[in-house]
Amino acid sequence: MGLFSMAFTGGSFILLGAWESLSSSSQPLQQPPYNEHISIGSRYYSLLRDVEVMFTSMFYTDYVPLFGGFLDKLNGQSSMLERTFKDLNAVIEKIINDHLYKSNLLESAQNDDTVDVLLGLLNDSTFPFNTMNHIKAIMMNLFVGANTISAAVIWALAELIKNPIPMKKVQEEIRSVAQNKGYILEGDLSKLKYFKAVVKETFRLHPLAPILVPRETLQKCNMQGYDILPKTIVIINAWAIQRDPEYWKDPEVFMPERFMESSVELKGHDVMSMIPFGGGRRVCPGYTFSPVSLELVLANLLYSFNWELPDGLSKEEIDSNVLPGIIMHNEKQLCLIAKKSF
Repeated sequence: MGLFSMAFTGGSFILLGAWESLSSSSQPLQQPPYNEHISIGSRYYSLLRDVEVMFTSMFYTDYVPLFGGFLDKLNGQSSMLERTFKDLNAVIEKIINDHLYKSNLLESAQNDDTVDVLLGLLNDSTFPFNTMNHIKAIMMNLFVGANTISAAVIWALAELIKNPIPMKKVQEEIRSVAQNKGYILEGDLSKLKYFKAVVKETFRLHPLAPILVPRETLQKCNMQGYDILPKTIVIINAWAIQRDPEYWKDPEVFMPERFMESSVELKGHDVMSMIPFGGGRRVCPGYTFSPVSLELVLANLLYSFNWELPDGLSKEEIDSNVLPGIIMHNEKQLCLIAKKSF
């Protein structure tokens, strides 16, 4: 039983936060029985959060290689790092073993998911990444991508529930395109102009990685009167750039209409005031995958359900604070009531 069917059988359903949307976005990746899926997935999500926090933590080894390892052991950073990745490896192996067991019982590939496809490549000598470690690494990348999608879905729902006019407009557009089909398919997304503006505005206000992956200058350059030497590490604050009043009118306001007549795209090619995925040769490789996956999950959530705040909670009380970590998750779980729309 998935996220949608739980809502249908219960009549109404409370979305508590990141795990529910993560389970929706990662469902095509692996398909164990639902209760087991929740158990494995929630543990995996918890470990991913630990990894994200460690990415932004200070390790003395990075700055003082000679003595840093001793200091990291002293403050517990090394043991936490080793324990987290050991647990992460155990969860991935559990998922792989479950799929291997299933494949031994079933000959049909009708219900194969991404993990089954990857495991099928182990015996393919023409495929360059055909060891178990390669499979684990690919799975890790896919699941991390699902984690970012879940964060974006929650930020979008939070902004829409606080802004009922855009919520009404985007749901009307989605339902007019879907009609009586019952769901939104990837081929429908190009028809959803206002919906795509909602997605862009969500990424503008809430870039998933507010501080981009560090860059290094290739040659000496001058920026605003400052001489910057080659091999200088450059840290780019995408969150600040995308809220800069020099480039954005009313930058703190959720206003999807600003993108309706705009040619600004998400990958920061010509216009560097919008860079949620970075830009240039080091643009995030998930750029081609994440937006479409996010759009499919979010569009179907908006199509299938009418969203409301629980009794006693006002839109002013929705928390916009964020957790520490490389990915921008909201600090408090978003609690909404979803009522089936048909």
